[in-house]
Amino acid sequence: MTRPIVVIGAGGFGRETLDVIEAINVASTPSPFTIVGVVDDAPSELNLMRLAARGIPLIGSLDEWLAADPSSSYVIGIGNPQVRKRIADRLDEAGRLAATLVHPRATIGSMASIGRGAVICSGVEVSTNVVIGEHANLNPSVTVGHDASIADFVSVNPAAVISGDVRVEPLTLIGAGAVVLQGLTVGEGATVGAAACVTRDVVAGATVKGVPAR
Repeated sequence: MTRPIVVIGAGGFGRETLDVIEAINVASTPSPFTIVGVVDDAPSELNLMRLAARGIPLIGSLDEWLAADPSSSYVIGIGNPQVRKRIADRLDEAGRLAATLVHPRATIGSMASIGRGAVICSGVEVSTNVVIGEHANLNPSVTVGHDASIADFVSVNPAAVISGDVRVEPLTLIGAGAVVLQGLTVGEGATVGAAACVTRDVVAGATVKGVPAR
């Protein structure tokens, strides 16, 4: 049976998440998901136009969806880790079920673990014995090396490389094209700038950028 699903967030990553669902449906028989629509408290006019162009309805706000639809599962298509956590905490309290999405053109290695609500986009390469946490986002063409750990609510932006034995702690943002070298830890709530090369541990809450990242 197909599973009704709602995407929360009408912005760029929300629409990329719709692409992931549609690709999963094309690759599977029968299709595992039925897209009910998108939930967004304050969608821009441009994003409304982009949803309308692909025939995806805007259901309304989070409150409106919770009141009207007691059964659909959800996935959060929002790049900001803190916002994603706040929404997930509320939906956990409401007893809603999060879907886990893996694009059919992603490669997942042996003994990998992927948490509920995670979104793994096209071209992602996940090696062996990797742990991906709940509601983590791996954007297109991300590479995650062996034995790495990507914690809950982490966002890894396009083409970033997480080397082997790296620990990325919760609520962290890894910028596009960034590289985190072998065996390092990126602390909770940290931000790694785009194209940065991380050569030493990053403390919790820090923002680092550059080559080497400082």
